[in-house]
Amino acid sequence: MAEEDSPFPPDVVAALTEQLPAVAESTIATIVVEVPSYADAFSGDMGRTIDRAVQLALGGFLSLATGGADPSRPIGPALDGAYALGRGEARSGRSMDALLAAFRVGARVSWRHMSSAAVAAGMSPEGLARFAELVFAYIDQLSASSVAGHADELASTGRARRRHLERLATVLLAGRPLHELTPAAERAEWLPPRTLTVVLLPETHARAALSALDVRTLVSTEEPPDAGPGPERVVLLVPDAERRGRGALVAALEGKEAVIGPPRPWAQAQASYARAQRALQLGMRAEGTAPLDTEERLAELVLRADATALADLRARVLAPLAGVGDTAREKLTETLRSWLLHHGRRDAVAADLFVHPQTVRYRMGQLRELFGTRLDDPQTVLELTLALALPPS
Repeated sequence: MAEEDSPFPPDVVAALTEQLPAVAESTIATIVVEVPSYADAFSGDMGRTIDRAVQLALGGFLSLATGGADPSRPIGPALDGAYALGRGEARSGRSMDALLAAFRVGARVSWRHMSSAAVAAGMSPEGLARFAELVFAYIDQLSASSVAGHADELASTGRARRRHLERLATVLLAGRPLHELTPAAERAEWLPPRTLTVVLLPETHARAALSALDVRTLVSTEEPPDAGPGPERVVLLVPDAERRGRGALVAALEGKEAVIGPPRPWAQAQASYARAQRALQLGMRAEGTAPLDTEERLAELVLRADATALADLRARVLAPLAGVGDTAREKLTETLRSWLLHHGRRDAVAADLFVHPQTVRYRMGQLRELFGTRLDDPQTVLELTLALALPPS
């Protein structure tokens, strides 16, 4: 092999080959000292893996250099080894910082030892310069391969964990038993909170909402059945959003058209889902830009649970007003509702309706003529209160 084809004449090749074990040993020893996070990693199986990787890298470099090849040409086994090291770092939960530092240390130590051996074996200055180019181009290749391995492992692990988290959300919303939920949470590496609160909101608002919520929040993109007309919605399961956390959750969902269920023990999240879904199905709406907080609308949820029963109740208990003209019936109905809500306090009713207390007295006189003694009957008062709790739909 001519020197213009390779910087390594036969005598230099022989000298470098003889030095490889010593160079590998020196490289590893220096990495342990200069990259402290690897000190423990060099014990046991990991140490043997790294030792093999160093020897493979050095052998791969020597094969590349002595062949006179372009340093951009892949050296399969060595690059595969570097790729595997990068994936191993990701699986160990480490960044690439330590491994890249190890590559830099390895390049420096290898260059020092191998260049000395090459000069002693008669390498020319021109060959030595070419040698330097090959060393650092080769280290760049190894580093790039390890970075790719690290990124691929993180992407693969991330995809797998996202699938497990999505599966966990699905079994929670399905109300599966605890013996199924616990292993699902373990597979997703998700530590169960005290409670979960379900939030339904349009898909267009999901990303913004998630950025303001607990990072443990689970997401399900399965459209709630019978959700009715409207935008496609996602389901969020928000950890520990009770007591003071409830206010923070409501604030974070301002302007996002959200429906918030009640907090429930994490394994009973399906109950929170059912409540929020029911409010959506009933067509309940929030006021202004605030989210619909079902905890603040419990009476309405109860009353809306059976719309036909409520309509029948309203028709029966308000039958005495059926013969009154429309305008008078409307005024008497709103007066009766306010009278019930304010426990008969005439001044409070007058303030509520923006009328004079004498007007309230007059109207209540009319109502007593229509209803008779039934306005003093507790059962009738209960039924009237329920019938008038919501405005007619």
